[in-house]
Amino acid sequence: MQDIEQHIRDIPDFPKPGIMFKDITPLLGNHTAFQRSIEELGKLTADVKCDAVIGIESRGFLFGTALALAKGVGFVPIRKPGKLPADVVRQEYSLEYGTDAIEMHRDALQSGQSVIVIDDLIATGGTAAAACDLVESVGAQVSALGFVIALDFLPWQDKLPGRDVRALLRYS
Repeated sequence: MQDIEQHIRDIPDFPKPGIMFKDITPLLGNHTAFQRSIEELGKLTADVKCDAVIGIESRGFLFGTALALAKGVGFVPIRKPGKLPADVVRQEYSLEYGTDAIEMHRDALQSGQSVIVIDDLIATGGTAAAACDLVESVGAQVSALGFVIALDFLPWQDKLPGRDVRALLRYS
């Protein structure tokens, strides 16, 4: 994974002091590294049955759409409130200070379908857990979650107990 990891840039003190931001834009800007990341996400989830790939706004769209194409399944976006034009289901979740929400088209998935949830990075796990709840609210099931980066030193595991969480790069 070194050929992928070398394209992840650390930005200190972003978005606030004390945070080391993992910037994926150099990865996206390098055709070979980006293609390899999609291939590796495909290998990472090769054993997972899915009817669709879910991408969490916004960077999850970049990896999720490419993975859906590679797997030969559809793509479903999960977005911030007010961004989807048809009837939606909504899931609120807690943040460190306050709450946020995500939405999905109500008819995007059918009961019984299985999905893989994709995003670029998992840190505290709140958005990923909300995405799982949203998928399950329409009767579908989350077979696995996939990430380019997992920040294992943050408590995302507390919000996703028993979930199959996979990542290309892990930082302890």
